[in-house]
Amino acid sequence: MQTTDTAALELPFDSDTMLAGLRRWVETESPTFDAAAVNRMMAVAARDFALLGATVETIPGRMGLGDCVRARFPHPSREPGILVLAHLDTVHPIGTLAGELHFRRDGARAYGPGIQDMKGGTYLAMEAMAQLQRAGIATSRPVTFLLTSDEEIGSPSTRDLIEAEAARAAVVLVPEPARPDGGVVTGRYAIARFNLRTTGKPSHAGARLGEGRSAIREMCKQVVAIEGMTGDDCTFSVGVFHGGQWVNCVTTHCDAEVLSMAKRQEDLDAGVARMLALHSTTNDVSLEVKRGVTRPVWEPDAKVMALHAKAEQLARRMGFSVPPQSSGGGSDGNFTGAMGIPTLDGLGVRGALAHTLEEHIMVESLAERGKLFAGLLQVV
Repeated sequence: MQTTDTAALELPFDSDTMLAGLRRWVETESPTFDAAAVNRMMAVAARDFALLGATVETIPGRMGLGDCVRARFPHPSREPGILVLAHLDTVHPIGTLAGELHFRRDGARAYGPGIQDMKGGTYLAMEAMAQLQRAGIATSRPVTFLLTSDEEIGSPSTRDLIEAEAARAAVVLVPEPARPDGGVVTGRYAIARFNLRTTGKPSHAGARLGEGRSAIREMCKQVVAIEGMTGDDCTFSVGVFHGGQWVNCVTTHCDAEVLSMAKRQEDLDAGVARMLALHSTTNDVSLEVKRGVTRPVWEPDAKVMALHAKAEQLARRMGFSVPPQSSGGGSDGNFTGAMGIPTLDGLGVRGALAHTLEEHIMVESLAERGKLFAGLLQVV
């Protein structure tokens, strides 16, 4: 097996060929809350990894969510290895593919549900492993891929699995999308989620409107107040809102979900306290606030920056740079980074507008970032 630290940079990655393979993944829709759909995507990936010679396990899902896949590659060493941590769930519901966000290539860009976040990055990481194997280039350590099913909702059913697998690793690589400048992620902000419910009093909206107390009305007041709490230290946004079933009824219940984010853990903790202290503006309608999934702050340390230095050295040999940065928007790297395990995130494709109907990648970045990923597998 070749062992020189530049061998991976000579591998014949081809973006067009990679895009053809990625298309099958993108066209297997896998929204988080559709466990059967996620499992179909996991089965596609599991087969691809088995063909590469990995020992593949399907780990049953829980909480009504999809399964996970773990793929371990053979290696002569028994030392702690490299964990490639990725998710295959998306935010796009079934049917998105048949509408505005159908898979297509338009010049330098390719579009499709989940193509940037993060099927493109997961696929290029797999291709990196495939290229190394075909060339007979050894990875520096044993390599395990863990593909999870619920990252887009904060990983409520998989955090324990992620942390258990990370505890056995020396390094964690996360192929989430690259930063807009092509950079990688060496830290992430802290994130908390909340579930809110207002409970009012029903009545017939036409015949006895005045007898009712609207849960929707109270929740609307809360939404304005919550988003008004956003400041430089901590942000608050309401992303989900459900209330009512019949227009001729004053609504009894209204539910909302809130996301809060802060650069420092202490600021998030203060934000959590503010959320849990919320109360109804009227005695006639109650408000309940429950804390949901939390992602801890991940701050870069010397080990993370040493890991980044290796990535930067490889990138410069290829003619580009991967500047480090801390980032908003959580990932499963929050968990591993907060555990103190050297983690490098944002190693996936370059692209834009994730979670929208214009989600796309820059096709050339498949080969570019794939080669970088292969180099890291060889030297970290």
